[in-house]
Amino acid sequence: MTRKQKRLAVIAGGMSFILVAVLLVMFAFSQSVAYFFMPGDLAKADIKPGTRIRLGGLVAEGSVKRGQGSTVSFTVTDGKSTVPVSYTGILPDLFREGQGVVTEGAFDAGHSFVADSVLAKHDENYMPKEVADRLKKEGVWEDGKNNTGATK
Repeated sequence: MTRKQKRLAVIAGGMSFILVAVLLVMFAFSQSVAYFFMPGDLAKADIKPGTRIRLGGLVAEGSVKRGQGSTVSFTVTDGKSTVPVSYTGILPDLFREGQGVVTEGAFDAGHSFVADSVLAKHDENYMPKEVADRLKKEGVWEDGKNNTGATK
């Protein structure tokens, strides 16, 4: 092999290595993507059971029901539509009715949303940005208050 051929072989090997690394990173990111939906969006979306999504909105008043052990069921609303959610685990300390929440999970075969993580606001001045933007767009959330009785 000539010096030029060796140089080309090293360059081709390096480019192949970089290409494989980029493809692996892209594959990993595609597996962890969870799209954000509000309850009103779900009627328009075709979401197959088992597809991971983030569901955000407000916890509906009077909807939190504690089951056996650490199982909790509640309803997420955007003022127009509601989605029942089931969660097994420890809820954040600031989780309560009328407050903003983002849940991550999937619909099961029976079209029930089963959350594996629940994120709640962390202080009196915080609403998850995705939820606040969508609620403002829908006209449910106004600066400083919302129409369901919770304060910002």
